[in-house]
Amino acid sequence: MNKGAIQKFAIWARSELIAQVSQRAYQYGIDESGFGDASADALNGRLLTAEEKPQRQELIKQIKEKGYKQVMEEVAYTWFNRFIALRFMEVNNYLPSHIRVFSDASGAFKPEILNDVLHLDLPGLDSGKVAEYIESNDTEALYRYLLLTQCNALNSALPVMFERMGGYTEMLLPNNILRQDSVLGHMVSDIPEEDWQDAVQIIGWLYQFYNTELKAEVFGKKEKITKNEIPAATQLFTPDWIVRYMVENSLGRLWLEGHPNAELRGGWKYYLDEADQEPEVEAQLAKLREEYKTIKPEEIKVIDPCMGSGHILVYAFDVLMQIYTSAGWDQREAAQSILKNNLYGLDIDDRAAQLAYHNTSIENGSLKTISSDYLIKLAKELKTSTDYILSLTSVSVPKSYDISELGLPNEAVKGLATGAIDVEILNRLLEHKSFPRLIHLIRVYFQDTAARGIMARNQLSNPAGY
Repeated sequence: MNKGAIQKFAIWARSELIAQVSQRAYQYGIDESGFGDASADALNGRLLTAEEKPQRQELIKQIKEKGYKQVMEEVAYTWFNRFIALRFMEVNNYLPSHIRVFSDASGAFKPEILNDVLHLDLPGLDSGKVAEYIESNDTEALYRYLLLTQCNALNSALPVMFERMGGYTEMLLPNNILRQDSVLGHMVSDIPEEDWQDAVQIIGWLYQFYNTELKAEVFGKKEKITKNEIPAATQLFTPDWIVRYMVENSLGRLWLEGHPNAELRGGWKYYLDEADQEPEVEAQLAKLREEYKTIKPEEIKVIDPCMGSGHILVYAFDVLMQIYTSAGWDQREAAQSILKNNLYGLDIDDRAAQLAYHNTSIENGSLKTISSDYLIKLAKELKTSTDYILSLTSVSVPKSYDISELGLPNEAVKGLATGAIDVEILNRLLEHKSFPRLIHLIRVYFQDTAARGIMARNQLSNPAGY
């Protein structure tokens, strides 16, 4: 992992985003000196749209409550979090559309979503608006609309990270985001794509480095640190080996002392055996071990009171999964039980809450349990399997499809039923990361309008994308 590139990008991105967000606010008559008439219908001779007026009013309300500087900081880090979340999802093929938002198949900063816009299957997408942007040749406005629609489409699964259309942060999405020297351009170009494979590491380090300058500012102050500055002054990304050491010697020890297991012990690299103790201490430890023998996996509670981006909780999940399976649990049932019964977290930093929300449901700064229904809903929204979300498989595309979902002709269905089609080959196709998009293009080619059918045929004839 290129931490130097990650650090350089994150530090620069914070300053750039704050400047860009502030510039957008200025376009709506809002700056550090004031905001004019909150109920204004027009600014600088331009009428505000029906969407802009309430957005501006909500922004002014937030500034009155928190101050201009704090709100600009919050909006900047909210867009930063969304950008890195989307980047992680597109690189790992988690987006429901399986169409990249920031890059193309080669990894270049050429948003695939723009090229595929005519056959883009995205909830809430208004084809009329798309046609207007295309007709007026306004690529920048089209891309802004597609990006906001993509964020809105992810709201049902990740509401803390992605708000619905209409919020004031939408109004402050930076200008010129398609330029190579924009935050998006640098994010794609400066950080190697392989570094986005590990969510905990990349998001954790981005979170820490993003706050570098703010942390220095806070420590350099002579006056009292405010409550809004505490997160920046106290946050620190915990390296992986420390996380493993802590979890293995707390959660792991609790279980092994009541349920000795050489296989589990051998897999925990940082687990330390107990040192020799005085007879009195050893006697007390023996009593504790007797009590621990009665503990069941679902009775264990793990809380991280300063969870940050969730690094410790993620590894605690892995250790709990090993504990459950050693006790005879099925992996799927174990995963559901862990999310329901075992993991809890707290953090004073809303940024941490947004980032940790990739895997958990967070509200008001406290991590809450996720039901199996929510997990299934999340998997459906992302068009992946629950096993992949829970790291039980490395295959992101679900293997099980209803035949109706595949859009196959009757002849193909008959072939599957009679064995004329090799099911093993079909399964391998299903596991391919681009299979859902391939099926979509086939459906467009055979069933949609002539123009879109031709476009789909052209893409199907280009094997480089698959």
